[in-house]
Amino acid sequence: MGISQYIKEIGRGKQGARSLSREQACDLFGQILDGTVTDLEIGGFCLAMRIKGETAQEMAGFLDATHARLNKVPAGDKPLVVLPSYNGARRLPVLTPLLALLIARRGLPVLIHGTATESSRVFVPHVLQALGIDPLPAVRAIDGGEVVYLPTELLSPGLKRLLDVRKAVGLRNSAHSLVKLMNPGAGPAVIVSSYTHPEYAVSMAAVFELMGSTALLLRGTEGEVVADARRLPQMDGFIGGRRVALEEGRKGTLTSLPELPKEIDPEATATYIQEVLAGSKAVPDSMALQVEHILRLAEGT
Repeated sequence: MGISQYIKEIGRGKQGARSLSREQACDLFGQILDGTVTDLEIGGFCLAMRIKGETAQEMAGFLDATHARLNKVPAGDKPLVVLPSYNGARRLPVLTPLLALLIARRGLPVLIHGTATESSRVFVPHVLQALGIDPLPAVRAIDGGEVVYLPTELLSPGLKRLLDVRKAVGLRNSAHSLVKLMNPGAGPAVIVSSYTHPEYAVSMAAVFELMGSTALLLRGTEGEVVADARRLPQMDGFIGGRRVALEEGRKGTLTSLPELPKEIDPEATATYIQEVLAGSKAVPDSMALQVEHILRLAEGT
């Protein structure tokens, strides 16, 4: 059928574009994920939506289409903690693996999903491999206390293709926001999500409410879902789409700073993580609080 009728609505520029209903957005995104539209249509969609911006209803429709097509992680006895990882490290060590291992140590299954979106950063799989954790070759159930990494293409080849459009056009598209909001599990889950600009805190919260998600939302570290070890960010929670107060946060830099590694390469980061887990270095205060908030949300699922 094609998506030209939708591009005509969303592609009229920032002032003239019209928003789609949730049902229309679901149909549009489903066709993209199924690979039934042309590359030109995909490029038109990506650029039009980049200029217009997604409404909460549109993003909910995109998620509806995605969830209907995901190769989902089978449900287990405990809620799955989901850590999307698509940004990696540029100036600071990427500590998403540390967050995952701290949560798993408390008995919950942890899924990290992602793919490299840039070539000049250190990404989570590099650090995990330095810790002896290889990417899974296929989707499977995750045990309590286990950390796994799933490349996006195993969850959804269509979603991986859409993320890769950035390499051709040089711009992020709706898929880069969607992967931070989706639940790849077949059962209860706590989605840990982050934003880089304050306006996204509002739009992402609206999507979690619409989707009835259980989630933790915070301003992350260089786009990763880890609380900045140097600060105490605001953390907002959602249980079944209902907002719950978690952490008000604190402005500015903390007075007592953790001893982070000076280098951000995978080996140095892995060594630091091992030292924290062994107790020879302290867990950063903001991360310790983040873990407790995630556990609280998991109890509410």
